[in-house]
Amino acid sequence: MNVTQLAIPDVFLIEPRVFGDDRGFFFESFNQHQFEQAINRDVTFVQSNHSRSAQHVLRGLHYQIKQPQGKLVRVAVGEVFDVAVDIRRSSPTFGQWVGEVLSAENKKQLWVPEGFAHGFVVLSDYAEFLYKTTDYWAPEHERCILWNDPDLAINWPLSAAPILSNKDAAGSTFKAAEVFL
Repeated sequence: MNVTQLAIPDVFLIEPRVFGDDRGFFFESFNQHQFEQAINRDVTFVQSNHSRSAQHVLRGLHYQIKQPQGKLVRVAVGEVFDVAVDIRRSSPTFGQWVGEVLSAENKKQLWVPEGFAHGFVVLSDYAEFLYKTTDYWAPEHERCILWNDPDLAINWPLSAAPILSNKDAAGSTFKAAEVFL
């Protein structure tokens, strides 16, 4: 596997080694030992999620202020633009974001550690998004920052208006958001 540290040092892009021929392909999508070596810390995943979304659906920017979740995300079908925003006030990259195209074709994964808001927009007709989390979903602690917050200025590759849930449309501004210390 090839691991690239992104512009925000705690976020990593992971590219598995893919073995393919005219019959198809095989790749190891997760190896605990290699993953922990790559990010230089121990991680325990407690929940695995699978979502399907139509083109132009934008989910995020989500996080949990208590029971924060680290997320290892990938796409099994389709293509998304995936974003991680550093919301750790004590971090030198506070308020900065990184984004990567994840797809079934490129098989890339993104490690989004605790202390980050996360979101994605579907670029293909639809996408199936898989992610492992380091803590359980806790709706009472879930928060949302507006996807189009002007202070974050995320450069979403939109070809049409995004389709949002009511929760995402009512997200808070970055300035008003609860963040990590």
